[in-house]
Amino acid sequence: MSSSTAADAPCNADIIQNLPLPSNVDCYTPNKYGDTVVLGMEGSANKVGVGIVRYRPSNSDTTDTNIPATYHILANPRKTYIAPTGQGFLPKETAWHHQQHIVPLVKAALEEAFPDEAEHERPLLVSAIAYTKGPGMGGPLLSVAVCARTLSLLWNVPLLGVNHCVGHIEMGRMATGASNPVVLYVSGGNTQVIAYSDQRYRIFGETIDIAIGNCLDRFARVIGLSNDPSPGYNIEQLAKQGTTYIPLPYVVKGMDVSFSGILTQVEQLAKTHTKEDLCFSLQETLFAMLVETTERAMAHTGQDQVLIVGGVGCNKRLQEMMAQMVQDRGGTVCAMDHRYCIDNGAMIAQAGIFELQFGQTTKLQDSWCTQRFRTDQVQAIWRAP
Repeated sequence: MSSSTAADAPCNADIIQNLPLPSNVDCYTPNKYGDTVVLGMEGSANKVGVGIVRYRPSNSDTTDTNIPATYHILANPRKTYIAPTGQGFLPKETAWHHQQHIVPLVKAALEEAFPDEAEHERPLLVSAIAYTKGPGMGGPLLSVAVCARTLSLLWNVPLLGVNHCVGHIEMGRMATGASNPVVLYVSGGNTQVIAYSDQRYRIFGETIDIAIGNCLDRFARVIGLSNDPSPGYNIEQLAKQGTTYIPLPYVVKGMDVSFSGILTQVEQLAKTHTKEDLCFSLQETLFAMLVETTERAMAHTGQDQVLIVGGVGCNKRLQEMMAQMVQDRGGTVCAMDHRYCIDNGAMIAQAGIFELQFGQTTKLQDSWCTQRFRTDQVQAIWRAP
């Protein structure tokens, strides 16, 4: 069996054409070229990004109706707030970082997406503004939401509030071609095993305390690893040099997992063991727990695809361990590289396009942010029942 990544086709050219709209659904607010273009803004944690995604109907610029509709990522710049070594990113400093960078990122994205258009003409090609409504950190979320509201009013286009987790899933489905996979969503603030049913992304299992990314970040601070480019990446590199597995607590409760006890234990062991062996042991234990719960979800749903999304999903060792399990079951792992796995604006734009095309716009008075916004609260009406 095989595994696919976003570094391979069709995403190498950033052209996504895996999910054309149902024939009875029209594109809303196309621009002068007949395209629907959504500008998406992400800022739920320490990354702020602006992505522009275009939907082009199958009959646009051609008389051949057999050419499929396409989703095309036109731009996806982002900036990362990197906290000093030994510290995490705090809401106040992170929000200030996003406030400084969001407008320049919008300008950069528009220039990259529409290089042949005059600067004052570029906003006219945007059909709607999508922003991360939650979950995430309050200050950073609000910084981006204010900009999104402002541009929606200035440009007189609809506003689209997007669930951050759903954005990850929809980007993953588009980028890898996954049809109806079991989703492992692993990031700094979330750890969930998800499958789709009846227009909802149902949570089959999740962490009962801290997220896996939070566990990795906090351990990186204990052993003095840099936050540049990210704590998880630096742990991954050190783990490659580890040679001895150190037994750690393995806590799986049905479909749920717990990481806080593992973190406490590995912090205590930091005084007597090498960083390399600790990083190796921590990764092996955490990822084995995730593989086990994901396999249970596959068995329950009967699905043979696994899609890994979220920042921790970039980890090559996690992808390898998951691929071994899935291939033993005759299935396929779909994973992405850092361009689309890590928080980015294009994923918000992608989910926003679906909301726009199915009439799920957000009124200004409803354009609030929330730090708690579960994946299964969203009705994914763009997907078949």
